[in-house]
Amino acid sequence: MDLSAIQAALQDVQLDGWLFYDFRHRDAIADRILGIDPHAHMTRRYFYFIPAKGEPQKLVHRIETWPLDHLPGEKHVYLPWQQQHELLRNMLGDAKKVAMQYSPNNAIPYVSVVDGGTVDLIRSFGIEVVSSGDLVGRFEAHLSMDDYAMHREAGEVMQRIKDETFIEVARRIKMEQNPTEHEIQAFMHNMMRENNMTWSDGPIVAINDHAGDPHFTPTPENSHTMKEGDLLLLDLWAKKDVPGGIYYDITWMGYIGTEVPEKIESIFQVLRKARTAALDLVKERFAANKPVQGWEVDDAVRKIVTDAGYGEYFIHRTGHNIGEMVHGNGVHIDNLETKDERLIQRGTCFSVEPGIYMPHENMGFRSEIDVFVTDEGEVTVTGAQQEKVIPILA
Repeated sequence: MDLSAIQAALQDVQLDGWLFYDFRHRDAIADRILGIDPHAHMTRRYFYFIPAKGEPQKLVHRIETWPLDHLPGEKHVYLPWQQQHELLRNMLGDAKKVAMQYSPNNAIPYVSVVDGGTVDLIRSFGIEVVSSGDLVGRFEAHLSMDDYAMHREAGEVMQRIKDETFIEVARRIKMEQNPTEHEIQAFMHNMMRENNMTWSDGPIVAINDHAGDPHFTPTPENSHTMKEGDLLLLDLWAKKDVPGGIYYDITWMGYIGTEVPEKIESIFQVLRKARTAALDLVKERFAANKPVQGWEVDDAVRKIVTDAGYGEYFIHRTGHNIGEMVHGNGVHIDNLETKDERLIQRGTCFSVEPGIYMPHENMGFRSEIDVFVTDEGEVTVTGAQQEKVIPILA
């Protein structure tokens, strides 16, 4: 934990402090920022208050006095609940506005972790509770250049697996060994394991109407068998199986044929244009040293898709934060599922993945890239960007 950096950030946004609270590791954000072992046996509530100026304050239970010993600050120990309330009120001092892992109206569920009763308790002291969303983006979602190197390394593997998968589909089709979606997913799993990758679930292997389901999961029972003339969507995400590995997440489109039909290519080009609009906006804002919020980028992307006549078929946010989790806790590119008013921070990574889903027309499309903003404000894309649908049998 970088105390001086956190206190400088609190002063920048004119907050009196950042109050961390946890019970039984409910707040994984606090674990990561405060450097607490997520597997440590902890059964009692703790509070850790970082004031904008001055010494941090710790409040721990008499049975478990040790969880915050590695952190700077004065330690207070409580036993009865009345003592807990009294000590908590005293250690917050003259604070009038503090950040917590809270989101008004649960607008951003990724940071809406502290329970309502605890927020009520802090408010009862006459203190205004505000969201720590931007602070989380700055201190929990931030990637070092070493982290970014792990992201790039994962990307090199995943791009290669994507390429080999298209080749494998072509090989099996040409040999009249038409594979199912689930069989191709198993092929990808094997390659991922061979390259020391780990992943939460997926990848998505979806053809035709299944590609029209953004979260389709192939199983032996529900899988289609691939054949010439099918549209294929591959969405793959994984990270190196090492401590602190960072995810890489992409989606590419292919057509099982030697030439891609004009309608399919024209729909994909709408997504390519929308994807580029997101990248251009983020680059423009950082080049001008101006803030950019997640919802603004979503709007820029969604306008392209809507103007092309496909707005009703774009049924998810444009992108998500990426870190040690594939869907991290930093800012998302979203003005649909939520209005994410958090700032895109330097040192963070996020996906841009517009989609058009029309299962009624036996098709669905998505194009996904990973964007990283360096600490210097340089906006980069990790790995190749798809420009055209792949003619798999060409």
